[in-house]
Amino acid sequence: MSTIHLHRTTTATPEQYVTGLTDFGPGRTKLFGNSADAYLKVHHRGGSYADVTEGSGGIWERLHYDWTDSNRVVLTTIDSNVWGGASGHTYTFTRQPNGTTDIDVVVIRDGKNLTGRLLGFVLGTIGRRVLEKAFENSVKAIEARNNKAERLNASNSSLAA
Repeated sequence: MSTIHLHRTTTATPEQYVTGLTDFGPGRTKLFGNSADAYLKVHHRGGSYADVTEGSGGIWERLHYDWTDSNRVVLTTIDSNVWGGASGHTYTFTRQPNGTTDIDVVVIRDGKNLTGRLLGFVLGTIGRRVLEKAFENSVKAIEARNNKAERLNASNSSLAA
């Protein structure tokens, strides 16, 4: 089993990041590269939870998303072709006085078969950089999405005035 800790500081608020994290519509792969549209299936969604299958490159997992706590989102692996046991992700958000947000992510990969155990080992060692890069890209994509929305709102406001 591998446990990987990731950290980034972002200009996005916790609410903005959670909105991106829980956007299960088409184009999700633009925000989360390991979530290809071809694998994406929303089984059930409520106000602060979702049951979603996602993946890419032949690896998929069904995740239960829980965002009842606005400063924490927990993704628990329900089923997967490679992950089992305690697998999942936990995102914790901490607002900073300067308006930024610290995001801490804990990724647990517990392989349920030989492929999963090998992938878990690789991710826990040399593959960590792949997860770091994917996380960094998602933070940048969510920031860019929020900046675009803010520019559009400002433009619409100036047109209305």
